[in-house]
Amino acid sequence: MEELFVGQSYPRVDKDKVTGRAQYVNDIRLPRMLYGKILYSEYAHARIKSIDTSKAERLPGVRAVLTGYNTPDVRVGFIGDQTPLKKDKVRQYRDEVAAVAATDPEIAEEALDLIKVEYEELPAIFDPLKAMKEEAVLIHEVDARGRPRRNNILPLPWKLEVGDVDKAREESAYVVKDGFRTTWVAQCCMGTSGCIAEFDLNNNLTIYSVTNVPFGGKDRLDTFLRNIGINGTTRVLTPVVGGSFGTKLDTDMYEFIAVLLAWKTRCPVKILFSREEEFKTCPPRQPTITSIEQGCDKDGKLTFRNVEMILDNGAYTSWGATTPSVMMVPVSSLYRVPNVLYKATCVYTNNIYCQAMRGYGNPQGTFAVECSMDQLAEEAGIDPMEFREINANVPNETSPMGLKITTCPMKECLAEVKERLDWKNKHGKRNGRGVGLGSLIHVGGGARVYLSDGQGVILKVDDEGNVTIITGGTDQGQGSETIIRQMVAEAIGFRPENVFIVTGDTNICPWDVGTHASRHTFITGNAAILACEDAKRKILDLAAKIMSKEIQSGFKKKAKKDPEFKIPDLDYSMVSDPSNLDIKNGIIFPKTDPTNKYFQVPAARILRRAHMVGTGKGEMVMSEVFYDPPNEMLDREGKGNLSCAYTFGTHGVEVEVDKQTGQVKILNYVAAHDVGRSINPMLIEGQIYGAAYMGTGYGLTEEIKCVNGKVENPDFLDYKILTAKDYIPIEPIIVEPIDPAGPFGAKGIGEPACVPSAPAIANAIYDAVGVRIKDLPITPEKVLAALKEKEKQDKEG
Repeated sequence: MEELFVGQSYPRVDKDKVTGRAQYVNDIRLPRMLYGKILYSEYAHARIKSIDTSKAERLPGVRAVLTGYNTPDVRVGFIGDQTPLKKDKVRQYRDEVAAVAATDPEIAEEALDLIKVEYEELPAIFDPLKAMKEEAVLIHEVDARGRPRRNNILPLPWKLEVGDVDKAREESAYVVKDGFRTTWVAQCCMGTSGCIAEFDLNNNLTIYSVTNVPFGGKDRLDTFLRNIGINGTTRVLTPVVGGSFGTKLDTDMYEFIAVLLAWKTRCPVKILFSREEEFKTCPPRQPTITSIEQGCDKDGKLTFRNVEMILDNGAYTSWGATTPSVMMVPVSSLYRVPNVLYKATCVYTNNIYCQAMRGYGNPQGTFAVECSMDQLAEEAGIDPMEFREINANVPNETSPMGLKITTCPMKECLAEVKERLDWKNKHGKRNGRGVGLGSLIHVGGGARVYLSDGQGVILKVDDEGNVTIITGGTDQGQGSETIIRQMVAEAIGFRPENVFIVTGDTNICPWDVGTHASRHTFITGNAAILACEDAKRKILDLAAKIMSKEIQSGFKKKAKKDPEFKIPDLDYSMVSDPSNLDIKNGIIFPKTDPTNKYFQVPAARILRRAHMVGTGKGEMVMSEVFYDPPNEMLDREGKGNLSCAYTFGTHGVEVEVDKQTGQVKILNYVAAHDVGRSINPMLIEGQIYGAAYMGTGYGLTEEIKCVNGKVENPDFLDYKILTAKDYIPIEPIIVEPIDPAGPFGAKGIGEPACVPSAPAIANAIYDAVGVRIKDLPITPEKVLAALKEKEKQDKEG
């Protein structure tokens, strides 16, 4: 039968966000709650000689003042290279030196001003290339185990080697080599970071956290409690979250500090960032320095790709240091290339430390690969569109990295962009207008970075015919609750308005690896479908036992009321076999006679009747499922089928470049995306619009000005995020190959649409005016300088 709800553009159900009813962490007030504030370092690199907190402690309203000297010396973080509060030494401007809990935020802020810290400034290093040198100043003298460090290179080497790159280079007809750079950009969530920590009398911790990984956060905080000598466990409650984009993947230092303040005061303590703190202290997307070399044969087929990347890790390590695992995906597997060598090195500096951000390294890697693809096409004398068509990924192949590609409509995406951008008539004019494109490959079926990539789901069907889904996943603003309702309603046979979602409480919800890597629809959808199948089977088993009696009982009642009613002669064997029954819109009916009104019974009636047995043991319908997808962690060689499905796409951009000012105007933007199956086309288009804007900002305007380690533009006045005034005519194109592994054929789509924007724009600018900008963002100043340099070179011949 035709699907009723999947594939429909249902409006989002989380209307509270636009009515002001949604409760963010900002809105939560607890009895006796205190407010925490953090004092940050005044230097990028310095020794702490002394901290005097005496005046702050005497300020009325102050309940606690903590430093690294009166709190346990316990290391936290991805590789345990920092403590929540620093002592002895600071390594970046965002280092937390002291923290205060007070009865209101203003008193806490005033107390920070009363804390006197004496520093001895140390030589700092901000260039990762200089930081890699043997004589460079050490950011960390010892590692997490106290062993001496010899250099600033993180002990996380990333390497992938497939085939023979040297031989392929020698045999190539054309080879290009160049370098590209990307910079820091902020996630710019509408909701700033914050938490509330509270202990009960049994020393158990409850934390209201905006994390997108509640169980990962619980695990890290449980470990922290044990290490500081508190015999309690953690409950994570997740309120409504105003965006994440990767910034909430790790447990941040402010959360550990809130726990320490709550423990010290035995009161709930809230820490809530200002917008300035959000810019200065939240880990951004990491900058990269990339060297890329590619070759092809005389027919334009790729022969090899050799990529070396250096990542500015900043002063400490978070999940940003693992993004090379996803960078490896486009480097090795975007287009069909048989020989690949990839190396990535993460380096400590005294800059702000970095974190995951939407795309998890893919935007940086794809920027280099797709710009280089255009350069190689030009070297080979082949149209860039045709060059990509020659090398496009195809279905049912395994890439050099070991990615098992199932469905792959890359050629369809290229064709959509080619036609809608009028590529044939617009490319290569070099008249101030130009067209460019960039494609993508990204994980779309989970991404196994932990031992489990799974999620548990509990499903309950009540007497009224309502379905409750209890899931450990969280909504970060992507509209997942609407999608889940549609999939559950379709899978179990009820209506979306009868489906309810419970989430955001680690004491109630089953374990989930977290909402990241574009995985929520894929993982939750598959888990929910399995639970629905089990629950539906139970409902139909009950129906097969009860239905004929219910129908006949109804007939008798009706006959009593209406003497003229004649009880129909029915074949009740049709409703006594559960395999012949089905549910749609909450109504149970026999498959062999679906339109017979006498056999159509509301599921709620069957569910209620199951409780009216009078034997001491009735039945209720519940189901629990844990779905852990059959994907693989990368092995020591960097190979493995990281995801169950991969999503592809192509963005095409037409630009106009003002040669007098360097301004770039986007005239047309086509975003063709493989989504597997569109569960909700309207929300898919919303994801594409939002991500393409974010990708365009990455390409043209966004940049954290980190000068000698200090963030100089910590507000939306100076940080140039695109706004509604920066209208871009984006045309989203949905391509649906229906992936066999996905729920109803769907793949993840949260991150991919921001991946190819920057290279597509860079390639279009080159097509328009003949200058290639190799470091992001592509500002008017850079375009103008490149045009002047080109003019100078043209004159010199």
